[in-house]
Amino acid sequence: MQRRNPLPRRLLPALAALILLPTFPTPASADVPPESVRLLAKAAADECFAGVGVDYPAGPPCAVGQPKVNQSYVWGLAQAGRRLWFGTGANVLCLKPKGYQVREPILNDDYVCEFNQSQPARNNPAWPATLGDHRAPEVYTYDLATERLTERTADITSASPADADLLNTTAGLRSAASHQGVVLLAGPSVVGGVNVFAFDGITGRYLGSTNLSAYENIRHWVVAGGVLYAGVGVGINGGESGKVLRWTGDRTSPFTFTEVADLPTQVADLTEHQGRLYVSTWPKAIVEGSVAPSPVSTVAPASGDGGTPLAPPPADDVNDLASIWMSPLLAVGAPGLNPEDAGNWKQVWSAAEYEPDPVVRRAYALGGLASFGGRLYWGTMHVPLQATALHVSVYPPRTQAQLQATVQNTQRAFAVFQGQNLGGSHERIETLYGESTLPAFDPTANNGVGAWAPASTGVTPVYGGSGFGDPFNLYAWKMAVAGGRLYIGTMDFAYISLEGQMPTPPAGATTTPPTFGSDLWAFDAPNRPARAVDTGGFGNPLNQGVRTMIVDGSTLYVGMANPMNLRTDPTPGVPKGGWELIRVSRR
Repeated sequence: MQRRNPLPRRLLPALAALILLPTFPTPASADVPPESVRLLAKAAADECFAGVGVDYPAGPPCAVGQPKVNQSYVWGLAQAGRRLWFGTGANVLCLKPKGYQVREPILNDDYVCEFNQSQPARNNPAWPATLGDHRAPEVYTYDLATERLTERTADITSASPADADLLNTTAGLRSAASHQGVVLLAGPSVVGGVNVFAFDGITGRYLGSTNLSAYENIRHWVVAGGVLYAGVGVGINGGESGKVLRWTGDRTSPFTFTEVADLPTQVADLTEHQGRLYVSTWPKAIVEGSVAPSPVSTVAPASGDGGTPLAPPPADDVNDLASIWMSPLLAVGAPGLNPEDAGNWKQVWSAAEYEPDPVVRRAYALGGLASFGGRLYWGTMHVPLQATALHVSVYPPRTQAQLQATVQNTQRAFAVFQGQNLGGSHERIETLYGESTLPAFDPTANNGVGAWAPASTGVTPVYGGSGFGDPFNLYAWKMAVAGGRLYIGTMDFAYISLEGQMPTPPAGATTTPPTFGSDLWAFDAPNRPARAVDTGGFGNPLNQGVRTMIVDGSTLYVGMANPMNLRTDPTPGVPKGGWELIRVSRR
């Protein structure tokens, strides 16, 4: 098969150079960590692929073509009794938001994105190219007692044509929750709204589905003070504003909610901390950046380094930055949060308090957050090349050298923060992993041509560098506390960025080369550095990220993101694509 680069050649040297960026040393992990890891279930091939734009042959098994595994994420995960419930996302790497400029298909040894040349897109010309690789998500249960995986998708599709249509138009079951005998799985619809599906958590019976048309995105749920809450986005791709919903349903009426937070940006994750609800958010630029000029081809039409002097960037709207928001006390007034609390949330941190470049900070997102040892922890997320695209749209480079500099200087690995007494007079926020300086662009330098230079972040990291010392660790995707430890699961972009080929650092390099596959790190105590539990995708370097985690006592159940849909070689020991369900338990 002829290999086509997922990233243009002229960008690869800049991304590969990230290996050589100076980083803080990161504490080495113990030889034998106190956790054991076991693979519980794995996605199976579900389609045959014979080439871009070719109708899919029958199978698998595949007499023609090769097996393909579309289901790439365990996206929503919940536990009801001794059963795990989870919903998947298919070909998530290939799905693009509305307005994204899709160009040509991507095909390499690891994955394919056909876009408008896929069979579903060719059969439905009105179908957007951005959704050409969409496949309906699937629903599973995993019985912890019998260790049996059961697909439950047909419970939905056979219930009624309306239920089947809702599932078929769900981009992926991005979230899941279990509360008061009801299991809820929800995800954004490709035609509008959020689709929600309900099961009886005791009997397993399917209860029905609905579309919440007022919202456009949903990621996580949390139970706080005995009440179930969800964070959602409003507007196209959830980019207009955010809400927190309180679930007021039951098994007889599972789809009733009330709004208890009105926020300027969409909600990412939620946690309870010291009697309040805290949420992390994504800014509007993450959505609007999808229509920005491509960073791989945008060079301003000017010769040399001359031209009109660059203008300063627009002033920050702090409310529209990745932020941490704090609710009123849950115990004040009526129990839990109620509609009258919607306007009384307080912003207690934003990316402006760390990132010195005013354009790059607009592309920051936030991921997991958790309460641990009387402190709130949170981490950042950096969608690959999103900050680059945004920067190019504000300051178009005039030469290829300037473009390369923009690519390299806009990349960020995640930072991890810890806060105490947030919003109070004795507030204390520490950067546990991050940088004391980061590149920032000065548009007035060089007589208005602009230049990049190190700028202070205003902090001194307590323990180490961004990404736990790995520049390709882009997301602190999920956090969870189990057995008295705080766990952080990451998304590692090294395998895709470097096309599965790790460059050899030059002689004398002092940095530790990154690894392929997601990481799981643990804080064993609030005043100790993080410890590596695993840095290689739990034995599968194609496992790009720890997408979701739930806790059962001291045990973690982990849902993985693995978009390598062509990696289906059945040979034992060969890494395979598709979602994985993993158990991490104390030895």
